[in-house]
Amino acid sequence: MAKRVAHELALDAHRVAHQIRYDATTGPHTQVKFMTDGVLLRELAQDLLLTKYSVIIVDEAHERSVNTDVLIGMLSRVVRLREQRWAAAPLGLDAPRPLRLVIMSATLRVGDFTQNTTLFPAAPPLIQIGARQHPVAIHFNRRTVQDYVTEAVKKASKIHARLPPGGILIFVTGQQEVATVSRKLQQRYGADAVARKAAQPHTAAAPSARDAAVEAEEVELGTAELPAVDEPDVEADPEALDSDEEEEHEDDGLEPSAVPMHVLPLYSLLPTTEQQRVFEDPPENTRLVVVATNVAETSITIPNIKYVVDTGRVKERHLDPRSQVQSYDIAWVSKASAAQRAGRAGRTGPGHCYRLYSSAVFEEVFPAFSVPEILRTPVDGLVLQMKAMNIDNVARFPFPTPPDRDALRRAERMLVHLGALEPAEARRASGQRDTHASITELGRTMALFPVLPRYAKLLAQGNQHGCLPYAVALTAALSVGDVFEREERTHATPLDMDEAEAKEARRKARAAYYGALRVFDALGEGQSDAFRLLSVVGAYAHEAAQGTSRAFCESHYVRLKAMEEIHQLRAQLGRILLANLGGVSDTDARRVLDPALAPPSAVQCKVLRQLLAAILVDRVAVRADVVGAPEAEAAPAARGSQLASTRQVPYVALGVQGPVYVHASSTFFHRPPPEWVVFGELHQSAAKVATAEGVEAPPPKVWLKMLTRINPAWLPKLGRTLCTFSQPTEAQPSATLGKLAGSVQSLKRGERAAPERDVLLTPRYGGAIQDGGAGQGLGWELPVVTAKQRYEHGRWVTQA
Repeated sequence: MAKRVAHELALDAHRVAHQIRYDATTGPHTQVKFMTDGVLLRELAQDLLLTKYSVIIVDEAHERSVNTDVLIGMLSRVVRLREQRWAAAPLGLDAPRPLRLVIMSATLRVGDFTQNTTLFPAAPPLIQIGARQHPVAIHFNRRTVQDYVTEAVKKASKIHARLPPGGILIFVTGQQEVATVSRKLQQRYGADAVARKAAQPHTAAAPSARDAAVEAEEVELGTAELPAVDEPDVEADPEALDSDEEEEHEDDGLEPSAVPMHVLPLYSLLPTTEQQRVFEDPPENTRLVVVATNVAETSITIPNIKYVVDTGRVKERHLDPRSQVQSYDIAWVSKASAAQRAGRAGRTGPGHCYRLYSSAVFEEVFPAFSVPEILRTPVDGLVLQMKAMNIDNVARFPFPTPPDRDALRRAERMLVHLGALEPAEARRASGQRDTHASITELGRTMALFPVLPRYAKLLAQGNQHGCLPYAVALTAALSVGDVFEREERTHATPLDMDEAEAKEARRKARAAYYGALRVFDALGEGQSDAFRLLSVVGAYAHEAAQGTSRAFCESHYVRLKAMEEIHQLRAQLGRILLANLGGVSDTDARRVLDPALAPPSAVQCKVLRQLLAAILVDRVAVRADVVGAPEAEAAPAARGSQLASTRQVPYVALGVQGPVYVHASSTFFHRPPPEWVVFGELHQSAAKVATAEGVEAPPPKVWLKMLTRINPAWLPKLGRTLCTFSQPTEAQPSATLGKLAGSVQSLKRGERAAPERDVLLTPRYGGAIQDGGAGQGLGWELPVVTAKQRYEHGRWVTQA
């Protein structure tokens, strides 16, 4: 973007710059700067008045990310402050200048801004500008089909066979659907397939993909049951290329064409070099077909797109606010998003948008706008950042759409468990008048790092036993996400391969995938899934130094783009950490900045497990039979740790109703089931459709991911706020009585020493948690701990 603007304004490159998380080209002569909302929020924390800027433009505001909402709320205050200073200051060259704020979007819900008096006391001016948009003809399907993936392939086939030249952009919901549609079109219309068809025009048709066995990863693709609506029997749009009651020209239902397709995928996790291919000219005498997720919905313009095929669906991450169980559900897009998708066909000339749903579904079921991210995701990071900016009453902040009050309370509780906030009750007990939780020194250190609060604590406390380089690497890897392909990589099978051969090929591919994952399980004797990530990061750094990182990623099913991001984030976090964290030795500082990563020792592995337990104190799970949970009764074979695998072994987790299970991708899946673990994520599988009428489908399972085995004896210290303790019992009653008598006599003689004794306490964990206590609200019993009691003012007082 910066390069394009510099070119069109005929400015020197150093006058138009950009700044993103890992890269910046700004300098003293920069006049126009493009940056992300997160970068500007970081600048706000250092310079509240943003004195370097005179105009700020917030573009694509309709996407309503959390960062954008917070940024607009902060800027609404900065604008007023800058205007007041400008009005009060004397005229002169050095006088402060007012700040102009422009909020832009093509499909913004304007009322959230113009009618929000908390955000803008006086409604800001609204300016509508007609864009250079070419006309786009909208065509609805007569019927809304559930198998939208197959329908998208058929629609692209009809466009390719019947309509004039022009690129096709197909919107589907996820990476796997992108791969499926791309593979089917490539098998039918790829250059090799068209050439083979032309060379053998009279031979019998080869078995099609439809005749082959359905692959495991395709079973649930494109068949999501979404809200139904009565569809009137209306005349079909004659230009909609409907599939209903049409004669199919080929065995696979696709129409013949002698012109090959140039099929390209586009999704966020695709390597950047592969993403750039959609902007290049396709080979001569081919039609460009881009199969994309909603990453192509806004911001980018793919050249020469004339036809858009819109499935009307999107895959969204949903998080249960209480249990934190996340699922990826397919839902209808909003009308605003549908308009954005249609607009992709009119960027360079007149176009057509083919919607694979009826107008009745569009009018009656589609929401007008998408739900803002601030209402769909946890706000713990937001609360910590605002507390660090001395905004104690977060609920009164001028958000465009205020977050749920319960979500704010849950975020504060979680930050209290992490030690980042001190609750208001504790502040009042010490004589202060705070009515809101306040940030601690640990919390201020955590707020320095551009990662989630849990991972920030890992950095803030990682300087132990030489573990700091591993803490930085783990934080980078956990922040980026899963570095492996989500499931076994499947290659397009030849059209002449029979069912048995195709099944065997898939079996070998699956075995190769899981075999590649197990290569990284040796580190730390499989005590944590995080060690697998650490092993991958170390291996990638070694291969990158040898110049073989791409081959390494391809052979081990590792995402190259994710590893590149981890490498950049490691460097950034290392610089921030060394600039702000004291007490780091020169040796550790060099190791933090060195991309090479030697394997940790056994002691360091144990320390890392304790650090992981400390950041996940509210995400503890225990094997059901260990605590006698009802879930264990349903699986008596799972009692004890004699089993060789955790398959179908039930666990119970804090705040989660019902049993949970270890995910197949975990290193523990093929090992004896551990008793106590902490987990990073909870995933809910897709609900299965009942196979017979009147038969209820089994409930979806909840899976534990990113597990670490822990010792329950660690929890009373690491998760003190989640523990309750029994009445103390004397460790050695007879000895204690004698000591007490002697101590009392000493006190009578005027000595200052107070009597002490050792006592035993039985901790219970998670019983006091507000969102679903463990053990029917009583908590899980932990191993007995020893504590000190001091005799003060006539009674024994237990030392914390």
